[in-house]
Order: sequence, then structure tokens, then C-alpha cells
Amino acid sequence: MSTTETITAQVPKQPDISYHPDQQKFRARTARRLAEDPMLPQRPLPPGFPPSVAGPIVWEGSDWKDESQWVYNLTEEHLQEIDRAIAHFETSTGLDKPLGFIDRDTFPLPTLSAELRKLAEVLYHGRGFFVLREIPIDKYSRRQLAIVYAGVSSHVGSGRGRQDGTNAVLAHIKDLRVTHAHEKGGIGNAAYTTDKQVFHTDIGDLIALLSIQTSASGGVSRISSGGRVYNEIAKTRPDLIHVLKDNWPLDRFGGDPPYSERPVLYNEDGHIVIQYSRRHFTGYGQQMRSPNIPPISEAQAEALDMLHFYAEKYSLALNFKKGDIQYINSMGLLHARDAFTDDAEHARHLVRLWLRNDDLAWKTPKPLEKTWTLLYSVPPEAQRFPLEPEIRRMATGATK
Repeated sequence: MSTTETITAQVPKQPDISYHPDQQKFRARTARRLAEDPMLPQRPLPPGFPPSVAGPIVWEGSDWKDESQWVYNLTEEHLQEIDRAIAHFETSTGLDKPLGFIDRDTFPLPTLSAELRKLAEVLYHGRGFFVLREIPIDKYSRRQLAIVYAGVSSHVGSGRGRQDGTNAVLAHIKDLRVTHAHEKGGIGNAAYTTDKQVFHTDIGDLIALLSIQTSASGGVSRISSGGRVYNEIAKTRPDLIHVLKDNWPLDRFGGDPPYSERPVLYNEDGHIVIQYSRRHFTGYGQQMRSPNIPPISEAQAEALDMLHFYAEKYSLALNFKKGDIQYINSMGLLHARDAFTDDAEHARHLVRLWLRNDDLAWKTPKPLEKTWTLLYSVPPEAQRFPLEPEIRRMATGATK
């Protein structure tokens, strides 16, 4: 063999893995790796990682019997408070005041605020999710709806995170393949399609999703306990806990530098935190994984699939109605979405906020501190609230 052939043979290759997990490939990879090293399941857990974790945020979908366990219904009094709060914001700050100045003081909710504070406790110190039902969507202009959404949510988490490089703190989640087909590089995120979104987490503490419109069919929202997924992997494949807590190469899809490195799994201050989005390791659609960055390993590919399939196994499906706001602890829970079909009258359209409650927040794992600081550092006057759907962008203008 020539020197050139030797060097070529030693270059690491990206495993045969795609955005959509393949159960057959996953099982074959697991069988192959265990055949190569049967002692993998006998490896001790990394120091500091417990055999299992417990608490109200560690659950299985089968633990929940009825949506009344997680749905909080707004009363007529609450809805009247919300209307008065809109008027208060518009008259006290002026019609031209940036929406970034919406907070608990400029959007007062005399009785609902205390209830939302209790529900914020549920996010950080309870089961990690709830649904607020329901905002009368058709009653408001698009700007008023943004005020309502941001105002109500400010009583859950006062910190709003930037969702792209243009300081947009509001993001529209819907099928944009027709309206934004001209985007350079194409759509590289399943959120902007009708495709299934596999289990993942968003960055930041809390995710809020307001349903402006539901789909004609499909699009079920699913959540899963990261602690429950951790417990299963720690019990059956402790070697993969080592893999998950070590650094992974995350594709930045045109960013500078082209990739970053950090763990997927953290044990911080007694909380198991899983933080990742699968497409950063596999690419999605037209946004393929960059060929000039380090590939993930076979062990990482196995761990990535295992995360998804256990999350799927123990997940809970949420009935997401028009006007609902779904709040999720993104540090403690994973979430996904089924594929869906739109029609002329029903085109699924969600609006997202990334929130943080500084009084209740978990300690941010050190490798995530820089990202979290950047996320929640947009001053009110710089916060942008796109009222119509758009593609998220980096500061360079590249699509995310």
C-alpha cells in the first residue's frame, strides 16, 4: 500500500447516520460495537454521574392519565386582565415603544400573575411543562397578539432570548418551503417544513410555543423526560454516558469558526441536562453536514440514536389546540413533533419564545455559560419581534 493510500485509509469518516433515526441501522451499529467490545456495558459510570436520578421531572408518558393534569384554563377574569394589560402597555409606553419593553410591570396581571408564578415553579421544580389554554387568537391584530404572548410569558420568565443573529426574540415555526424557497442554501431545519422533527432540545432554559393555527392533520407535539432517558442509558449502557458527557463537534453551518465543541450531557447541581439538536451532527435537507469538519464517531452515532429512541419510548403526546401556549423546561425535557399535513384553511403555525426565570433557574452548566449569556443579553430596545414568518439568520445573514 502506498503512503497516500495509508493516509486516506486513516481519515475518519462520518458514520452512516441521517437526521431521521433508522431503527435497523441503530440495532446493527449496537450489535457491531458490542461484538467488537463485549465489555462496554460493564464500564463504570463517569465520576459524578449517578446510577439514576429521581424527582418530579423524571417521568414516563404513561405516568400521565389526563390532560387536566397539565392544562391550566384561563378564566374570563384572566382574559379581561389580559385585555386591560394590552391597553396599559399601549397607553403607558406609547404605540411606537419597542415591544422589548414588555415586562411584568408594563403588562400587569393582578390575579393571573400569581398563578403564572406557581406554574413557573412547575417548570423548574416540578414536572417541567404545562399548557395555558387558551388565548382568543382571532380577537387580536398580529401586533396585539405579540404583546399578549410576550406579556403573559413575562410572568413565567422575564428573560427573553435572542433566536438569531438579528436579535429576533420571536420565531415563527411553520412550513416555509414555498414562501421562502429562494433562500440561499435552502431550508436546513425541519421546523420550517411539514416533516417530522426528531427529539431534541432548544438552547436556553424555557421554551414557549403559541399555537396560532393547527394543521389539517398530524403535527402532534411530544415531550420526554431527559432524566428518564438518562436513567435507562446509565443502567443499560453506562459506556455511552462517557460518550455523551465528552465533547462533540457541532456543525455551525457557515459560521466562523465552522464548528464548535461541547458535551451533549451534563450533571449540574443535581440536575441532569441534555442539550443538543440532532441536525448539528447529521445535517438536514439541503443543509448537509460540512465535509471539512471532524465527523462524529461510531460511538456518538449510537448514543445519538439511543437518546432518540428512549425519548420516543417514554414520551407524552400533548393535545395542542389553537390559542394554547405550551411551556417546556428545555434543560430537563426533550421535545419532538410528528409530521403533518396543511390545507387551505389549516396551516400549522406556532410562535416561539425562549425564556428564563432568574429567580427559579437551574445553574447553567459551565460549557453552556457563554451561549446562555449571549442568548439573554439583548437589551429591550434591541429586541426584534417579527410579526410575519421569516427564516432565522446568523449575524452574517446565513440561514440557520
